[in-house]
Amino acid sequence: MSGSRSRGRRYDTEPKLNMKKVFAVILAVIILIMFIFIIKGIFSKESDRTNISSLSYFASFKDNKWGVIDSNGNEVVTPGYQEMIVIPNHKKDVFLCTFDVNYDSGEYSTKALNSKNEEIFTDYDNIEAISNKDSSNQLWYESNVLKVEKGGKYGIINLDGKVIFEPQYDSIEAVQGIENAYRVQSGNLYGIVDSDGNKILESKYTEIVNLGEDNKAGYIVRDENGKYGIVDYSANVVLENKYDSISKVHANDYYVVVQDGTRKLVYKDGTDRLVTGFDDIVEVLKNQENGVIFTLGGKYGVMNMDGAVTIPAEYDELKEAKTGVLIARSGQTYGVIDMQRTEKIPFQYSNISYNDRADIYFADTEDFNTTIYNNNFEAKITGMLLDCDNDNGYMKIAVGEDIRYYNFRFEEKSNVDVMTSHNLFVSKKDGKYGFVDKDGKVVVDYIYDDATEQNDYGYAAVNKDGKWGSIDSRGNVVQEPVYNLNEYLMIDFIGKWHMGKDINMEYYNQEDME
Repeated sequence: MSGSRSRGRRYDTEPKLNMKKVFAVILAVIILIMFIFIIKGIFSKESDRTNISSLSYFASFKDNKWGVIDSNGNEVVTPGYQEMIVIPNHKKDVFLCTFDVNYDSGEYSTKALNSKNEEIFTDYDNIEAISNKDSSNQLWYESNVLKVEKGGKYGIINLDGKVIFEPQYDSIEAVQGIENAYRVQSGNLYGIVDSDGNKILESKYTEIVNLGEDNKAGYIVRDENGKYGIVDYSANVVLENKYDSISKVHANDYYVVVQDGTRKLVYKDGTDRLVTGFDDIVEVLKNQENGVIFTLGGKYGVMNMDGAVTIPAEYDELKEAKTGVLIARSGQTYGVIDMQRTEKIPFQYSNISYNDRADIYFADTEDFNTTIYNNNFEAKITGMLLDCDNDNGYMKIAVGEDIRYYNFRFEEKSNVDVMTSHNLFVSKKDGKYGFVDKDGKVVVDYIYDDATEQNDYGYAAVNKDGKWGSIDSRGNVVQEPVYNLNEYLMIDFIGKWHMGKDINMEYYNQEDME
């Protein structure tokens, strides 16, 4: 779609007192009181600013229109827009609104609002968030910058309106999966810039693709002769532009390339290392001596850097978990082996993943149960994995009808232990749910059929007779249970607003009430 912006204390005195001293004391008290009020005002304003800055903002949906709410559940922008309002950074009151949409012609207008409903960044014809996608193809937005258009050219500003790059490019887009790396186009050529105003790569390539999963790994670039090479984050040439193609497979300064029709593994100086004995190289292992995972005839194996096959190509899938350990698939089941093909986790699971932060393995079955193995490949817990919080170091697991919490050493913890920022905690008694405080004192009686823990904004969801509502951080009912959310993947509330059905869009609404 193409777009353009639319304007858019009483003192008891006795006889014979020294009146000068009285007046002096009174004056001193008045000054002290004024001082207290001034200080109080300053801190009050500072507190207000803190509260404002600590607010988060979310898109809201009501009566088929879009608006914005804050993390207290207040309407900031009354729902009135046809399209979902984009909020690139939930901590910043910059709301991107699309309006006057003509679905036949594809034309539309955009504007940016703040939390006072004031239009901001009015010097531009068009304002948009820079969208990106992660490795799972999930949409997200760059949180610190916006793309602006003026006179048919594009530039970048930050969320305070500071110009990072004046509108000068024919297009600007995110490098997929990479934060703070933007591909800019000048004519038919592309370059890379960042949100600090740095030109990482000059606009002299016909194609640029990120090599790794962050902006430090470098880029695969194609020149005007159609040949591919690799440059690093500082624009230094790693591999010359002389290859027919380069795969996004690399480690230890090795790269998979195609040259003159031959697929091979080359070192960063361009010398060949592996040339024959495989159809493709799909992974360079962390330990250089272990070599690479290759495919041959549709099967996976391992060969070392001398070309000697150490694991024959007999598996339907192989991927490295950590040095010397491979997750393998044989037929339809997954297991774990070492470099000597010794079975560490049996081949009986529908999927296996490795968490490198915790150094543990999650082995899933088709009935949605997960067996969790430690780094000695011992099965420690089996249940339905509900959450694995790497930042706070715990796992939430449903074992039968019980919800249990474990740290990464497999020590069982309570919800009070792991949710240190919360003040209310779900508690179950005689089949009913209530809430207790950190000392176990009942704050909300056991009257609910189901409940969720508090979210980051102090709200918890409660269920009664099949309907959902919410309570606040003091245990007060904010929304009586009236919502039928049986088809929702996630139950979450901010005030009276519940999370929308599409959790990837991260919005809150007041629909689906029966």
